[in-house]
Amino acid sequence: MPRARHRVLGVDSLARQAPAPPPPPAPQGAAMTRDLVSAAARYTTRTAKTTMQNPARAQQARAWGFYRTPEVRSFANWIGNAMSSALLYAGRVRADGSIERAPADHPAALHVTSIAGGADGQSQLLREYGRHLAVAGEGWTVIRPRKDGRADWHVVSVLEMSSKGSSGLEAEIDGRPVAIPAHDPDVIVPPLAPVAVRVWDPSPERHLEADSPVLAALDELEELRLLGAVVRAVAQSRLTGRGVLLIPQGTRFPTSPGQSAAEDDLLDVFMQVAETAIREPDSAAATVPIILEVPPESIGQIQHLVLRTDFDELAIKLREENIRRFATAADIPGEFLLGLGDVNHWGAWELTSEAIRLGIEPRLRVVAHAYTEQWLRPLLEDERVPDAADWMVLADSSPLRVRTNRSSTAIEVHKLGAISDAALRRETGFDEADAPTTAPAEQTEDTVPTTPTAPLPADEATDVPDTLPASAHAPAPAPDDPLVAAVDGLLWHALHQAGEKLRRSGACPRDRRAEARRITASRRHTVYPVTREEVDALNLLDGVLDRAPEIAARYGADPTCLQRTLTAYLRELMAAGVEYDHTHVRPVVAGCLTEAA
Repeated sequence: MPRARHRVLGVDSLARQAPAPPPPPAPQGAAMTRDLVSAAARYTTRTAKTTMQNPARAQQARAWGFYRTPEVRSFANWIGNAMSSALLYAGRVRADGSIERAPADHPAALHVTSIAGGADGQSQLLREYGRHLAVAGEGWTVIRPRKDGRADWHVVSVLEMSSKGSSGLEAEIDGRPVAIPAHDPDVIVPPLAPVAVRVWDPSPERHLEADSPVLAALDELEELRLLGAVVRAVAQSRLTGRGVLLIPQGTRFPTSPGQSAAEDDLLDVFMQVAETAIREPDSAAATVPIILEVPPESIGQIQHLVLRTDFDELAIKLREENIRRFATAADIPGEFLLGLGDVNHWGAWELTSEAIRLGIEPRLRVVAHAYTEQWLRPLLEDERVPDAADWMVLADSSPLRVRTNRSSTAIEVHKLGAISDAALRRETGFDEADAPTTAPAEQTEDTVPTTPTAPLPADEATDVPDTLPASAHAPAPAPDDPLVAAVDGLLWHALHQAGEKLRRSGACPRDRRAEARRITASRRHTVYPVTREEVDALNLLDGVLDRAPEIAARYGADPTCLQRTLTAYLRELMAAGVEYDHTHVRPVVAGCLTEAA
């Protein structure tokens, strides 16, 4: 195996045979790396022992002890799942501060592509690091070289790493110990020796120690565990939950003639039910309280004592408060832990963007910086790659981002010619199957393909039906009437919206919806007919005429009449399968002008 491979997999496992040339001057913007809130270290025999004796190790063990608390697990997995969608790539900072991606054939790009075996492995690696950094604030990567020249990448927790003194570190991987020699420039280690990379978010108080939201909330989580135990105890205790039933000795059910009194002993009946409750806690018998038989002189009648304190209800409230405190301590918006029930979709998008900016991207930079300092740059330097110190591992979080106005932005940018038709379809939720078969500039309503319909019965035609309002047969409108122009636009837009609803409804078979997209939305009712009842049942006209009262008030028509009349007109038009004609407008609205007058 070439010596360069030793450096790749052993990081600094081989002693340099000659002094390395001084690194080239860092470009402007390289301070970005130094400013990252992350840490990476190359471990010697001295630093390895110091790290393993980290005084915060006990606190990290406590933090992992709370991982299976639902709120902690939800938080950690949210971070991990979000980080798994990011993409790792090689790049460097230009003089103007922008990022230059490494060419695909550049050594830096090739090495970053090989991390964890490729994109799938990197996704799992980032997911694991998301959970480790969220809980303990620290994780380790163990790189194990293989004889075929590749390497296995493992992410292990701080609890799976231990110090072996001058021998280095030991990791527990899949239940087996793996020895990791510490770096010593004077010692040549075996070429297949594993390498350990520590990645941690340093505490501002002590740089060697890790920091995380869970570590900061250990006391609150301990309280949450205690309060949860109280609530469970109250729920499980029949003595507390159902109380005690005091029964005077000798109490009996009324007996019928000829029936032995002993057969209906009240205590025996209750005890039989209680035994069922013990055997089957989920049965209705579990609601029976514990029964005590006492001398009749002690109590005058049957009494039910409920052994409950005010702390029982207080414990539930305190538990909810502790959950809120932990949600506040987490560095993502608390709504992700407490629920988004009161947040609309715009607010949810904004919260997601904030969570990515404050909770995901900083952790991605932690991992990327550690791999840059401990893996990529030593490897490039050993291969004598020019400007090796400039190249770094970076994380692209753009797949995580969701912009609230992405569709409208895509439409505007497409008008400027900055993106392709395919990109526009992708950003607005369509695919290439929705692409027009005719060039857009040449496509008109006459060239849009339609599905042939069966011949109409002898008593039906495509003319305007008699069911339309009687005023629809009046003379054509004056072209300069502002009310007519406004209603014309409103009706066309209403039919367009109704056509979109029609395409997504049961009236349009699923296997014909792709075909329906190629039909102008305002004409779809002529191809996929619906009855009057279906128009209402499918809510095709819901909300499409909301501006009718405003238009009526603006141009002197009766608002109620106009909305009612236009709704009836559209319902009959769609039921008849007739195409909209602007010459219908004036007769349709004439009655509403009369009522207003």
